Amino acid sequence: MLHQHRLHLLILSLSSLAVVSLLSLGPSLREIVAFFWPLLLSTALFLSAVAAFAKLSPDLLDRIRNVVRSIVLDISDQRLPSIYLDRYRNHCADSSSLVMGWLRFLEIDRKYDCIRNLNTAYPIPVQVELVEDIVSVAHYILVVEKETVFQRLANDKFCETNHCIVITGRGYPDVSTRRFLRLLTDKLHLPAYCLVDCDPYGLDILMTYRFGTMQMAYDTKFLRVPEIRWIGAFPSDSEKYCLSAQCLLPLKPEDKKKAEAMLLRCYLHREVPRWRLELENMLQRGVKFELEALSASSISFLSEVYIPAKIHSQDYI
Repeated sequence: MLHQHRLHLLILSLSSLAVVSLLSLGPSLREIVAFFWPLLLSTALFLSAVAAFAKLSPDLLDRIRNVVRSIVLDISDQRLPSIYLDRYRNHCADSSSLVMGWLRFLEIDRKYDCIRNLNTAYPIPVQVELVEDIVSVAHYILVVEKETVFQRLANDKFCETNHCIVITGRGYPDVSTRRFLRLLTDKLHLPAYCLVDCDPYGLDILMTYRFGTMQMAYDTKFLRVPEIRWIGAFPSDSEKYCLSAQCLLPLKPEDKKKAEAMLLRCYLHREVPRWRLELENMLQRGVKFELEALSASSISFLSEVYIPAKIHSQDYI
């Protein structure tokens, strides 16, 4: 018993001696705290915020967890760290884009069964990396610039009649829309067509789908669809479909400036010279028009005549 007490006393003495030695040889506790207090404070605040969000918004906590998973996937895919901020912004925001038609897929535990309601709009998932089990019997994918055109096609039961998938990014597409379109073309091996207004901004949206953006050039591989085809509206469509003068709008100075800047893009000369010619034609004519102008004679002209004729006669670029 005495021997046991002596052993404990010896261990305590050696431990005390080690602590005293470290304190005498190394920096003081006050210096250590003074050096690390910003890190300790920020860590405490971060953990407190996470705990608060976990109680107030479990959905946000799930999104943070999913973005971490996406970052791990990026690292395993040898992608640049600069995408992390874009991923966080992408996962914590709701996608505004829509899809409908002959398509069914899963996102984690949520099932998107567009086939059950062919003419109903479904939101495109934000977490595109987690989409799996994609099933479709569609003949092609149609991308439309505007939600108004998307809704017109839905009202006309375009997907049901033409056996296709329709997507809209509601203007300039976000990251989720572009990744989702790329995923569908890769998995389903379907042709993709794009329908935009006949103005410089519509053509710029088309180029965003095909070539990506300079801001996210590091992630171009996953965000561009090189196979996408432009089916309209072309400047020459105003004469081909006899649009009235009231439907044609003069190009504004900012439109001309936008078009001139776009003509300087090297890929217009190398990869899609016919797109460049159409843009030059638009500048020479000095007018633009919206897709809705094509429906001046019939509200269902786009879905019943224009789009089917463009695809069947291969009148696209």
